[in-house]
Amino acid sequence: MIIGHDEAVEQFRQAWDSGALHHAWLLAGPKGVGKASFARSASCWILAKAGGPDFDAPVLDTPADHRIAKLIAAGSHPDQRLLQRLENEKTGNLARNITVDQVRELGDFLGLTPALSPWRVVVIDSIDELEKSAANALLKMLEEPPPNTAFLLVSHAPGRLLPTIRSRCRRLEFHALDDDAMASILEREFPDTSEADRRSVIPMAGGSVGRALAFASLDLGTLEKEALSILRDGDPDNSKRSALAGALARKPAADRYAAFLDLLPAMVAREARSLPEPKRGLAIDAYERVRELSVIAPRLSLDPAATVFQLGGYLASVSGPGVS
Repeated sequence: MIIGHDEAVEQFRQAWDSGALHHAWLLAGPKGVGKASFARSASCWILAKAGGPDFDAPVLDTPADHRIAKLIAAGSHPDQRLLQRLENEKTGNLARNITVDQVRELGDFLGLTPALSPWRVVVIDSIDELEKSAANALLKMLEEPPPNTAFLLVSHAPGRLLPTIRSRCRRLEFHALDDDAMASILEREFPDTSEADRRSVIPMAGGSVGRALAFASLDLGTLEKEALSILRDGDPDNSKRSALAGALARKPAADRYAAFLDLLPAMVAREARSLPEPKRGLAIDAYERVRELSVIAPRLSLDPAATVFQLGGYLASVSGPGVS
């Protein structure tokens, strides 16, 4: 069930019911608000409705026991393709981009006759991660799509896409989720967690259910408290940032480290809004540096310990000498 995006769901359903579904949909909005979940639900809906048997269910909510839903859950539906960054077999890390070879393989897929219904669906999560040549290859497919083909393109930064790609898509807007929607999703995903604990992560997530789920599953609330302590109270002897770096540098902490890089810029921005001058100006400067390093560190495979220590230095600068 898709929660908190009723307008996007209704627009898509109206298009499907009209019999004139647009061939390319750009799902645009902040990271972690449910765009990828929408894309997967919409893909399953299209293929299940087209392949049958028909069913009566809430909007874009295909029954889990439907034969098409079972195939998709098993990753074996022949008329669906999901493009994401691939994992490096040697390092276990995700590739920096979705490659042109991955996109070119779609050409073979689109050249085949659909197997289980007249429809086929391509989900790209996310289109922001296509390398330049891959984006150009995809553009050619969007310009001349085969009949009954739906592209569902997840984008966290649609303004950075090729204008020619954007112009060939119908855009659906996704916004930060409100607290009630966040609470409903967290209750569904963590039914055994107390309501108080679930509610405690909502303010930190900034309307992103992806962040909220990460907070709840990876104990990121503890990391945020430690980071906030550095930002608010400083770290004159480097002990706080050293401890934080040590906790996130170990290989088993890789998921927490990645999530920490994702949450930190939003945390600094939220804190900056509540600070008086001159701390607000220092926090804004720290935010810019934190955001830049958080983005480039995984792309360049920078050392996690050194990265976290440097990020801690940016946080500590907000409460540096002479700031009251």
